[in-house]
Amino acid sequence: MTSSVEYLGNLRTTATHLASKKTIITDAPLDNHGKGEAFSPTDLVATALASCLITIMGIKARDLAIDITGTKAEITKIMGTQPRRIIEIKIDVSFPTRFDEKTKKILEKAALTCPIANSLHPDLNQNIRFIWPS
Repeated sequence: MTSSVEYLGNLRTTATHLASKKTIITDAPLDNHGKGEAFSPTDLVATALASCLITIMGIKARDLAIDITGTKAEITKIMGTQPRRIIEIKIDVSFPTRFDEKTKKILEKAALTCPIANSLHPDLNQNIRFIWPS
């Protein structure tokens, strides 16, 4: 088993990663009857995509003997209706370090092969932008 989730009431859950015992609280978002005091489950999906992209780039960077420490992502999740679902995830990935064009392309290609990107429904628009220092 990977994790467990417990409903705490008032549209809040706690998720526990069983191996590390680390926890995450979720709340229903403000636009869906919640308090919005923590990540919503759909926020976690969008955030997991960004984390996955950066992790896969980190693996590739290690293989290339380069450092991408300090790389950041800004995530915007856009919800749709009928049915209520995520229709778009926008991610701006910003790098603190300059690299040559070949390295940039290798890292970008690696990012787009992350398991979460490949697991999400093809109708969900994944709008990923890589921002490199000039």
